[in-house]
Amino acid sequence: MSATATTEQDLHAAIEDALRRRFAERSSAAEVYGDQFSALWRLAADHVLGGKLIRPRLLLDVHAALRPADSSRDNAVAVEIAADVELLHYAFLLHDDVIDGDLTRRHRPNLIGTLAGLHAETTSAHDVSLHWARSGAILMGDLLLSSAILGFARPKVADETRRRLLDLLEHSIVETVAGEHTDVGLSDGMIAPDLTTILAMTAYKTATYSFALPLRAAAILAEASSAVEASMTTIGRHLGLAYQLQDDHLSVFGDHADHGKDPYADLRAGKETAIIAYARQTRAWASIEVGFGHQDLPPDDAACIRDHLSGCGAESFSRGLIEDQLESAHSVLAGTSGHAEVPHAARTAILNMTERLRGRRR
Repeated sequence: MSATATTEQDLHAAIEDALRRRFAERSSAAEVYGDQFSALWRLAADHVLGGKLIRPRLLLDVHAALRPADSSRDNAVAVEIAADVELLHYAFLLHDDVIDGDLTRRHRPNLIGTLAGLHAETTSAHDVSLHWARSGAILMGDLLLSSAILGFARPKVADETRRRLLDLLEHSIVETVAGEHTDVGLSDGMIAPDLTTILAMTAYKTATYSFALPLRAAAILAEASSAVEASMTTIGRHLGLAYQLQDDHLSVFGDHADHGKDPYADLRAGKETAIIAYARQTRAWASIEVGFGHQDLPPDDAACIRDHLSGCGAESFSRGLIEDQLESAHSVLAGTSGHAEVPHAARTAILNMTERLRGRRR
């Protein structure tokens, strides 16, 4: 096993250990409030652990690259903040699943689906078990959001570092919620679905907390300059936008055996994406619009819509947008866009991430 592989495994294990410890402490403390509340923590832990940990691993990779070579400070604080970033991510996922009405994630029932399944046999009405499950997800999301905020406030760091971390976290939460609010408005027809609005929503909802947050937190913890932090903000925005655009692309044009989602869920839900914004401007839209947003859309009709989207150029347009964002991130890393130069080791770590994004299938 190579040294790099060992390091990656160690980072993953360190994050999972921190998360496992947090949930073990919370579920134990929750016992005083009843078996069901303690069980909720244990179930949440089961759904958090085993993920790809993209966000916390990005934070630790870049933090290690930015730290001065002679730094005597250990990595413990960065690991704890990385775990808090993952808790924030899961809190957002829980709320998102409630908003979208989703019952599955990562090829299996999500927390809502699990809770609903566990209690389906003990209640006479499906609606009752589903309400119980969704309420549990909302409340657990609230608890994890609170835990992440406290986690950013508690580490033994300089006061200025703590202030920068908390300012970053507040900004990330506000932008993510604003993006989610716009996403719901687009889906419900309250906000006009033009491409500019959709791209802004995507950047706020995903890029800010998924990429800019871990990159900026890494810079802050490594005591990098504010100029380097600003470069991380721009890089994170481009990578995060590419990541979400890829998610939307794979949901329509990808192989569901790889990404584990209903291949036509976005079409049935009427999700307003860059793909759809482009298609609205083409002659194919009349054929697409007939079934778009219909929850009971048959698989054959959904496949036909997908073919129309591909034929009208929306698939190629989507691929181009993704590549544009990755190239924009590269230009910042190369120092050709007017931003502060990113140290070589950090540049290498981020470039590795962009290459993984290019080959992403799920």
